[in-house]
Amino acid sequence: MVGRGYTIFDTGIGRCGIIWSSTGVVAVQLPEAREIDTRRRIFAVHPEAREQTAPLNTELAIEGIVALLQGSDPDFSDVSLDAGGVSPFNRRVYEYACTIPRGETRTYHEIARALGASGAAHSVAQAISKNPYMLIVPCHRVLEAGNYADRISPYGGVISKRRLLALEGAHPVASKTLFEVLLPVAPPRPST
Repeated sequence: MVGRGYTIFDTGIGRCGIIWSSTGVVAVQLPEAREIDTRRRIFAVHPEAREQTAPLNTELAIEGIVALLQGSDPDFSDVSLDAGGVSPFNRRVYEYACTIPRGETRTYHEIARALGASGAAHSVAQAISKNPYMLIVPCHRVLEAGNYADRISPYGGVISKRRLLALEGAHPVASKTLFEVLLPVAPPRPST
């Protein structure tokens, strides 16, 4: 294989994409609203990638992603990632994210502290927002302070962290809806 390849595959949440090189998985693209939009996102970020039959390493990743989105707890440890374009700090963040157990979450601040960079919560947030390895590196388990779970990386498509955490059985997901935020401060209704 020369250059990068990609393929589109079915999952329980829609048609995902995966991009790879001879070194390993380059990126995972969660589904957009329409498959054509998923393909456009892949082409926008990886214009050199060509649709091909996935090699074994990528097939392992696809099987794990499909299983995870069906509620299983796959092991991605045998999946090689192409981290050629990833900074050393981001790699450390991704390695740490991979240690977060299914159904649990951590905040940006907790990860920064664990990495010995307690003032680097913003840098952790930036790394998570750039995670190209959706689901293989479970960035959806990393939340903002206050455990808000709505932001996801550009590879996230239309899927929210909240939905991915619910698929993993994370209960309760700490994010609050606008209704839940406003209800406690709403004035009481007069009795009639």
